[in-house]
Amino acid sequence: MVPSGSARVVAKLESANPTGSMKDRVARAMVERAAADGKLAPGGTVVEYTAGTTGVSLALICAARGYKAHFVFSDAFSDEKRRTMRAYGAQLTDVASDNGRITEQLIKGMIAKAAEISRRPGHWYCDQLNNRDGEAGYQPLGEEMWEQTGGRVDAFVQAVGTAHSIHGAAHALRLHNADVHITAVEPAESAVLLGNPSGSHKIEGIGIGFVPPLWRRNEVNEIIPVPTEEAKAMARRLAREEAIFAGTSTGANVVAALRVAKRLGPGATVGTIVVDSGLRYLSTDVFQT
Repeated sequence: MVPSGSARVVAKLESANPTGSMKDRVARAMVERAAADGKLAPGGTVVEYTAGTTGVSLALICAARGYKAHFVFSDAFSDEKRRTMRAYGAQLTDVASDNGRITEQLIKGMIAKAAEISRRPGHWYCDQLNNRDGEAGYQPLGEEMWEQTGGRVDAFVQAVGTAHSIHGAAHALRLHNADVHITAVEPAESAVLLGNPSGSHKIEGIGIGFVPPLWRRNEVNEIIPVPTEEAKAMARRLAREEAIFAGTSTGANVVAALRVAKRLGPGATVGTIVVDSGLRYLSTDVFQT
C-alpha cells in the first residue's frame, strides 16, 4: 500500500494482544498501580466509562485478578464490544447517544454516570482520562517498536483518545532518537486538538470532542485530521491488500502515516499502531460494503 518513493511504513500489531487491542497494556498498568497503592481493594469493583476497547481490556484484567467490573457504555459503539465485556463478567450501564453519533455531550454524560457509580462502597474509579498511571503502560510499546524496526524510527503516528498511547510510546522512542517526529491523528469532523469546533464522527475510540486533560501539545510536532469515511475506507483496504484486519482508528493511523511517509521519502521509517482487531466492528458499517 505504500507508494513508490515514500518512506518505509511499519505498523505494530497490537491486535495480537490477549483481547485484540493495545488497551490491554494501559488496563494492566492502571489496575496494578491502583492495587499497589491500596486504592483498589481485593475483590473490589473497577468502574470506568468506555467506548468499549478499554472496557474489554479492563474486564479481562478484572476476571484474571478477581475484581468486579462496572462500566458505562453507549449504543454509539459496536455490539461486539458490549458482548465481549459481558463475556468477561462486566456489568454495563448505558448512556444513550444521538443516533449513534460520538459527541462531546455523549462522552461527558458517560463520565458523569461513571463518577456517580464510583461513589458506591468498594468501588474504584479508573477515570482513564485523568489517570496518569496509564501512560507507563505504553512505554514498552515504543521500546518494542524501536527494537523490532532494527533501531530506526524517524516518525511516529498515533490517533488520540486519552493521549496515553501517543505520549507513552513517544517517550520511549525519544530515548533512542531525540529528533523523532511525532504526529497526532484526530477525526476531521471533530478536530479539537487543532482548535476547531467539537463535532460528531464515527471513528470509535478517539476524538472525544474536547482536549483530553493529559494531552501535551508541546510534545507533538503536528496534528493530522482524518475524515471518518477515509478511515473506514483504509480499514477495508488494509484487510484486502495487506491482510491486516483492523478497526477505523487504525485506518485513520495509516491514512496519516502514508502522508508522513510521502513527505519524508525513501530512507526514513514511519511507525504507527494497529490499534485493535476488525473483529470488533463486524456489526458496524465499516465492513458491510
